[in-house]
Amino acid sequence: MKVLRRTQFGNPVLRQQTRLLESEEILSPEIQDLIANMQHTLITKKYGVGLAAPQVGKSIALALVEIQPTTARPDVAPQSMILINPVITQTFGRRKQLWEGCISLGGSKDGVFAKVPRYTRIRLRYQDATGAVHEQDFDGLVAHVIQHEVDHLQGTLFVDRVTDPTTFVTLSEYKKRYRESVNRK
Repeated sequence: MKVLRRTQFGNPVLRQQTRLLESEEILSPEIQDLIANMQHTLITKKYGVGLAAPQVGKSIALALVEIQPTTARPDVAPQSMILINPVITQTFGRRKQLWEGCISLGGSKDGVFAKVPRYTRIRLRYQDATGAVHEQDFDGLVAHVIQHEVDHLQGTLFVDRVTDPTTFVTLSEYKKRYRESVNRK
């Protein structure tokens, strides 16, 4: 396996509508290798909770979700998913603003964060790495992350969804605010 190079903000592939994968294409060695390399990259580079194919230069409808407990999220349930040709078929309730960042808008030292409103519950239809079709409801952090990754597949970046531009902060400021909020509890 190899670590893939991240596509950075400004690269046109991040603004393209991705191509859907045919079922037989999903099982091809090329796509299976890409999935394995994306998983390896996401975990090795500690890029966060998700990675979409455009973020590694591929304009195809493929994204990963990899949520694990951390010191910042000790109570989160682990979630590891491969999403191929995902479509949000329904949203529920109101939107809630949570902090988001994106590896395409900065690395581990110079990232950018802002509050983004997302639905707290969604219904998603997608295929997995075997090509099997699933339709499932997701809520909370998982729903938030899925919406971010599906946006990547449609050429939309989180900065396009920010409704309050005063929430933009650097990574160091985000960490400072997080520490302050934890200390207040």
